[in-house]
Amino acid sequence: MDLKTLREGNFALLGEAINDWSDVVKKLQTMETNARDDLKAKADKANWAGVNATVSREFITKTAGEFTDAHTQATTIHNILKDTRDELVSYKKQLDQALERGQKKNLTVTSTGDGGFTVTMIIHPDRVASGREVPEHSPQDAEHLRDDIQRILNRATESDTTAAQVLKAIADQAEVGFSGAAYGDRDAAVDAVRKAEEAAKLLKENGDEMSPEEFQKLNGLLASYKNDPLFQEKFATQVGPKGMLEFWADLSSPDNPNELTRTLTKTQLNQLGEFQKNLGVVLGGATQSDSPAMRQWENDMVRLSGERYKTRGAEIWGYQIMSNLMRTGDYDDQFLNKYGNSLVATEEKMKLPGNYWQGMGQMMPKMNFIGDAEFGRDPMTGFMTALANSPDAATEFFNTKDPQDNAQWVLKDRPSFDDSPLKDGPNEALDATGKAMFAAVSGATSPDAPRSEFVEHSTEHKEAMKRSLGFLAATGNDFPAELRDDMAFAMGSHGGTVHRAMSDPLGTHGLDADQLLEVSKQISRNKDAYAELTTQMHRAIVGDIQTEKAHPEDSLDRAGRTIGFLEEARYQATNDKKDGDLTDASWKKAWAYHIIGGALTPWHPAGDAVQRGVDLVTSAWLQDKQNEINDTATANHKETYESRNGELRALADIWYAQNEKWAEDPTHEGYSKNHGVYSVIGASANDGNKKAEGIAEDQ
Repeated sequence: MDLKTLREGNFALLGEAINDWSDVVKKLQTMETNARDDLKAKADKANWAGVNATVSREFITKTAGEFTDAHTQATTIHNILKDTRDELVSYKKQLDQALERGQKKNLTVTSTGDGGFTVTMIIHPDRVASGREVPEHSPQDAEHLRDDIQRILNRATESDTTAAQVLKAIADQAEVGFSGAAYGDRDAAVDAVRKAEEAAKLLKENGDEMSPEEFQKLNGLLASYKNDPLFQEKFATQVGPKGMLEFWADLSSPDNPNELTRTLTKTQLNQLGEFQKNLGVVLGGATQSDSPAMRQWENDMVRLSGERYKTRGAEIWGYQIMSNLMRTGDYDDQFLNKYGNSLVATEEKMKLPGNYWQGMGQMMPKMNFIGDAEFGRDPMTGFMTALANSPDAATEFFNTKDPQDNAQWVLKDRPSFDDSPLKDGPNEALDATGKAMFAAVSGATSPDAPRSEFVEHSTEHKEAMKRSLGFLAATGNDFPAELRDDMAFAMGSHGGTVHRAMSDPLGTHGLDADQLLEVSKQISRNKDAYAELTTQMHRAIVGDIQTEKAHPEDSLDRAGRTIGFLEEARYQATNDKKDGDLTDASWKKAWAYHIIGGALTPWHPAGDAVQRGVDLVTSAWLQDKQNEINDTATANHKETYESRNGELRALADIWYAQNEKWAEDPTHEGYSKNHGVYSVIGASANDGNKKAEGIAEDQ
C-alpha cells in the first residue's frame, strides 16, 4: 500500500461491506438454527423407509451441515474484514499524525509516482518572506519522519495483503459449498499460515538431521496447530508428498547416524510416537481441504506411494510410510479410497505381500513409533485404522468391486504376517481390519460409540454387512480370531436383520442363514466373543418384543428361534466331530459378569428401555447351567438345550409384561403368564435348534 492510497483512503465502503456481512451472519445463524433444530431434527425422528431412509435423510443432513459451514465461513469473513478495516483506519490515523508532526517541523511527504515517497521541506529558509520564520528541523528529524511513514505503510501493506491471502485460502478450503474454518480475526489466520511455513521449513531444510531442540520445536508447532485448517493445508503443500515420504524414510532408518536419533534419550524417542500422531492429524486435516494444491497433493501421494524409497539399509515402499501416518487424523474419504484401491491392486500383483513388505531379506526399519511392539511394515494396518476412523470411506471401500473386490481381499484372500515378532498377541493388520469392517457396516467409528453416533443403516451399510458376512463365512475354520469380536458387534449393529434371519423358519429374510450359522459358529469358538454375540442378540430380541405391536405372538416365537439358533452354533463350535475341538483357551476362563450394562452401544432406537431388558436376560443367561460348561466346553445336545431355561423365562417374562392384555384375551389361547408363554418360547427354541442343526448337516 503506497502513501497516496492510505492518505486518501476512504473506508466507508469497506464499512458498508462489513455491515452487509454482519447481516449475512445473522441471517445464516437463523438459517443454521432452523436447519439443525427443525429440518434435521425432524428428519432424524422420521420413520422413513426405502429411498427416503437413505437418499433424502442423507441430503437433509448434508444440507444442514452446509448451513453450519456457511455461517462459520461468513462469520470468519466478517471478523477478518472488520479486523482489517479497523487496522487500516488506525494506520491512516497514525499516518495523519506523523504528517502533522512533520509539518510542525517544516517537513512534508509527497508521493513519487512509482509507489515511493520523499520527505522535503515545506518552505525552504531561503524563500521565506521577510519578517517570517519557519520551524527548524535537523537531518535526523527528516530521517525519523521517513522511517515513521515507511513503518506505517509497511504495516498497512501487511494488513491488506495478508487479509487477501487468508481470505483466498479460506475460500479455497471448499471447492463446492463452504469451509468450516473459523477464525476470530485476521491475525489468528495469518499466524496459522506463518507457523505452517515455519514448520515446513524446519522439516524440509533439516529433515532427520535436525537437532533435538529443533525436533521439539517442530513437534510443538504440530501439536499446537494440528487442528487448524489453514496450518494443515499450508504445511502439507509446503512440504509436498515426496518430501514427506523421504523424510519419514530417513527418520526411521535403523542405522541413522544423524544427531536426532543418536542423541535422543529413551524418553525423547518415545516422543516420536507423539510426533507421528500429531503429523497424522495435520495431514489428515489437510486432505479435507479442497484447494487445488491439496487436490494435486493427494493425487501425487497415491502415485508416489507405489514407489520405493532407499534408506541407508533397506528399500521401503511409500505405502509403508504413508499408512503409518494414517493411524491418526481424519482423512478425506475420496483420498482414502483412491489410496486403498491402489494399495490393494499393488498387493494383488505381489501375490505374497508379506515377503515384499518384510523387505525380501533386507534389514527393514521400524516405521511406526506409536507403541513399542509393532514395526509398521504392514501398510494395511495403518490404512485399515484410517478407515475405522472414517466410516463413510470404510463403507465405500468394502463395497468396491472395481478395479478389484476390496472386501474379498482383506477379509478372505489376503495373506498376513507377523509384524510384531517381539510380542505375542493378535495380528495387528487383522485386528485393524476388523475395526474397519465394523465401521463399514455400522457407520460408527467403534462398537462403544456414544448414542450420538447412532447411524440409521443405509443401503450401502446393509450391502457391506452382507458382503462381509459372506466372505468371512467362506473362510470356515480359518476365520481370523482377531475378527470374532468385531463381527459380533457388527451382527449386533444389524441386530434386527440378523434376528429376523436367524428366526425365519424358511431362512429367506435378508441374510443367508448358512452364512450366519458359520460365522456364529466361528465367533463362538471364543468364550468372550460368544458372550458378546449372545448379548448383542439379546438386545435385538428385546427390541423386537418392545416394538412388535401388530402380531405380538410373532416376537415371542422369533425370540425362541434365535436363542435356539445361537445355542446350536455354540454347540457346533465346541463339539465339532468333523474338525476336532474348535474351542480356544478362553473357554477355560470363568465367566465375567461385567459384560452386562453400559459398555454396550444403544444401537436400538428404543435405547434405555431395551438395555434394561437386556441386562435382565443376560443376567439370567449367565446363571444358566450352560455357562458352567467344563474346561473343554463340551456338552451334549440334551444338556445344552436344558440349560437355557433361565434365559428363555426372562425373555418370556419381558414379552408378557409388554403384551399382558393381548395374552389374556380369550381369543389368544396358550399365552398364559405362568405356563403358556414358557411353553411357546421353549418350543420355538427347539425349532431354532433344529433349523441350525439342519443347516450344519447340509454343510
